[in-house]
Amino acid sequence: MSVKYVPVIWNRTKFVYDAVVLATVGAYLGIYIYIAPMFQTVTRPIDWDIYKAQAFGTCVFFLLTFILCIGPLARLDKRFLPLLYNRRHLGVITCVLAYFHVDNILGWYNAFSPINRYVSVFIVNTSFDRFLGFPFEILGVFALLILTILAVTSHDFWLHFLKPTLWKTLHMGIYLAYALVVAHVALGALQSAAGPFMTTAVGASVALVATLHLLAARKEHLFDTQQNTMDDSDTWMDAGDPKDVPDKRARIISITDDERVAIFRNGKKLSAISNVCAHQNGPLGEGKIVYGCVTCPWHGYQYRLEDGKSPPPFTEKISTYRLKLENGRLWLNVKALPPGTYVEPTVSPIMAEGS
Repeated sequence: MSVKYVPVIWNRTKFVYDAVVLATVGAYLGIYIYIAPMFQTVTRPIDWDIYKAQAFGTCVFFLLTFILCIGPLARLDKRFLPLLYNRRHLGVITCVLAYFHVDNILGWYNAFSPINRYVSVFIVNTSFDRFLGFPFEILGVFALLILTILAVTSHDFWLHFLKPTLWKTLHMGIYLAYALVVAHVALGALQSAAGPFMTTAVGASVALVATLHLLAARKEHLFDTQQNTMDDSDTWMDAGDPKDVPDKRARIISITDDERVAIFRNGKKLSAISNVCAHQNGPLGEGKIVYGCVTCPWHGYQYRLEDGKSPPPFTEKISTYRLKLENGRLWLNVKALPPGTYVEPTVSPIMAEGS
């Protein structure tokens, strides 16, 4: 969290994350450009400039595939949550690499053309009525446009300006960009690919993204369809044994298909807050209590348990909920209170701190 907007709020984790990404990208490009050409089996060797364009293009495709896998992987296994922390940096790096790909392609194929190389993309091939020979370059242009918009608006300034819901909707455009990139590759590079390797790699990548999303969706659906007992007034929901809530952690309760509550325990005190972080809708219930505040596992935003407010000078706030203990059971009032409403924590005398 930061009191004011800065280009990047650097810390050790971000330095390490970016260093690993850049080292991996550098190694991939180096192997593709300098080592792979040694194993060519074609009669006429592929030009080095073509290899550069292919290297940047394939790197962008695999990075996009990886980016789209991070979300469902984090939903399926919490050990992948660290990958979410700096995912926006990964997206910006991918966008920059896409521009290198475009620059190499246009620089090679339009080196001696009398037509402006940018204009040529739109006028040289207009065979929109056929599958083979379709102007796949246009698909790449639209994909690059989307990636550029997402990269430019990735900063927290735009998140606060557009508000989380609209910002998240805008950034769902990554799926459209990926579909355009897949079509761009399928109608372009794969049509002249030597051997089945690239076709298999692209097909496997798309299948991996689809499978992970389906598995994550199934897990979320099963969680949301769990039935909890309600009292006669349909106001209080049985939230289970208070001893099942781990200290400094939370138990997540699904109230409706699109509303979840995180019940946290801090020693003997129990409090319930919205499971949705006000920053990027991260799952607060998968975070933990740090310095007395619930800390979002995605980007570290913090909230006080008793009122759902971020500690000063921050102004974020989330909804709170009432709890009560009855006959050794914990009950949750399913009616959300306005964000920032103070609720006295429920004290359970049967639990020891740190148990």
